[in-house]
Amino acid sequence: MHAYNRLPSSGHNSPSSPPSPLLSPRLRHGRSKAGRFTPGPAPKSLAQRVAWVLLSVLLRRQGIFLFAPLLYISGMLFYMGTMSFDVVPIITHRPAPGSVYRSPQLYSKLRPEMDSANSSADALSFGLVDILRSFDLGNFNKLYFDTNVDVLVGQWGQVFESEQLILVVESKVQDRHVVLLKFSRDDGEDLIASNVDNDDGNNCSMVVKSDDEFEYGSGLPESNGYILVEANGGLNQQRTSICNAVAVAGYLNATLVIPHFHYHSIWRDPSKFGDIYDDDYFVRSLKNYVWVVDKIPEYIMERFDFNVSNVYNFRVKAWASIQFYRDTVLPKLLEEKVIRFSPFANRLSFDAPPVVQRLRCLANYEALRFSSPLLTMGDTLVARMKERSSNNSGKYISVHLRFEEDMVAFSCCIYDGGEKEKKDMEAARERGWKGKFTKPGRVIRPGSIRVNGKCPLTPVEVGLMLRGMGFDKSTSIYLASGMIYDSERYMAPLVEMFPLLQTKEMLASPEELAPFKNYSSRMAAIDYTVCLHSEVFVTTQGGNFPHFLLGHRRYMYGGHSKTIRPDKRKLAVIFANPNIGWKSFKRQMLSMRAHSDSKGIALKRPNDSIYSFPCPDCMCHMNKTEDSRSPPVT
Repeated sequence: MHAYNRLPSSGHNSPSSPPSPLLSPRLRHGRSKAGRFTPGPAPKSLAQRVAWVLLSVLLRRQGIFLFAPLLYISGMLFYMGTMSFDVVPIITHRPAPGSVYRSPQLYSKLRPEMDSANSSADALSFGLVDILRSFDLGNFNKLYFDTNVDVLVGQWGQVFESEQLILVVESKVQDRHVVLLKFSRDDGEDLIASNVDNDDGNNCSMVVKSDDEFEYGSGLPESNGYILVEANGGLNQQRTSICNAVAVAGYLNATLVIPHFHYHSIWRDPSKFGDIYDDDYFVRSLKNYVWVVDKIPEYIMERFDFNVSNVYNFRVKAWASIQFYRDTVLPKLLEEKVIRFSPFANRLSFDAPPVVQRLRCLANYEALRFSSPLLTMGDTLVARMKERSSNNSGKYISVHLRFEEDMVAFSCCIYDGGEKEKKDMEAARERGWKGKFTKPGRVIRPGSIRVNGKCPLTPVEVGLMLRGMGFDKSTSIYLASGMIYDSERYMAPLVEMFPLLQTKEMLASPEELAPFKNYSSRMAAIDYTVCLHSEVFVTTQGGNFPHFLLGHRRYMYGGHSKTIRPDKRKLAVIFANPNIGWKSFKRQMLSMRAHSDSKGIALKRPNDSIYSFPCPDCMCHMNKTEDSRSPPVT
């Protein structure tokens, strides 16, 4: 039997497909009228029934999910409404190590152990181990002794039983053999000789004194014109300008007019060249190398209506190469016959030919001598310091401390002066640098500044560092500084640690200092002289003063000088550590001092300042060949 076919027939009958089987009663019961799926049999317990009902409602009415966010927000608002906002949760922030000034607390903690500790050795003595430390061992691959010593007294400055002690170092950088010879004469005067031999046969002796070292010929050729220079900045920035001006004038075969000092609102010093330096000695020292005059002839100045500002001012970019002066400045000099450089600080690259470097050396170490009043005052203070250091055989250390109000204000560091300090620093910044620190968008982070070692060391930090390095209460200290900020409070701990501390105001009477009192550069020149002759020099902040002094001491002491240049980043962390003990503190300070001593003899690398690293350019007599002594530009 076949099912009836409703479709019209095409003329013949065809069998249709069999019908689908009927659904079972169970499945027919499980499908709802709307065709939706209904879960299985309902649970029996009450909890299961409630959950079953909720799940059924959600599955049957899926549109309710659209209201879920509203339900969530309503619940959160209801919960927040029950909270009290009178008590806000406090989030504690732990400062980075070294970002907070805690040195006074550390001093209070370490002082009992510091006072009870006995120094086992004289920190000012210079032993055989210090000779080894005076070399930068990172640049050398061999170190050995060549000595015939039978009995050697182990302190620098005492008489050796043999004639000589020779130290030979082979440099892996510049293939030099550095030989250090130290001996004492019968009259007790120590002699230092040093020698640097190159593989090419050139010989370098440590001190340049002979006049013929810089000679270009039997006489100077005719000048190409006059150079006017305006030296800006403080004492040693002006010194940079003078030395660079001598080098440029000599290289261009020009006549240098004695530089004019620019008056600056920060230093407020109207001193002229002759007030700071011996101008006659300056001219005489350079007479065989550079033409130097005190003024331009009137017949030339007549062209400019006797007004210096009408002279062509050459704007030179910072750290310009000597080739720039030859290719760009010289043609203009030949055309105008007189040109002006204003300003001139840092306008010559440190990487220059030997002829230029030697002119810089000659100007810095030979020609620039302080004026007679300053030299007399400086030598007097040196003699008084040695008298007051008789317990240390006349040896004393000098400390360059930069904690004046303007220096603290410029650093933007925070100390422990509270609201008064904050107001003082804001007023000082506005007074000296109007608007510079309050520009929109400028963010000042004192903690980061301290961690990066940019904060000036306080007197108590300097005292802690020196005591940790082995200097005890009997050490004589000369403090070179301006007016210390809040000196009565900040200086007290340093004087407690070093009762023999002296300043120029303590060594000289007010009447003696009166001619220099209101002139910052002249007072700095006195400090420079006393620091130059100290046994150890300690620098606490960067700047031109310590950089020049470091190089001058290296030059004067035949390549070696004891200088302490602390790692201020490490100091920041150490001073802020409340758990450090005296033994650990002292061990770290001695390690820091040993690292500083290792920089006593250092060869200048490219782009290093020749005023900080005078070896070998300023301290070597090279063979006098045409290649080594290039003539000036004619």
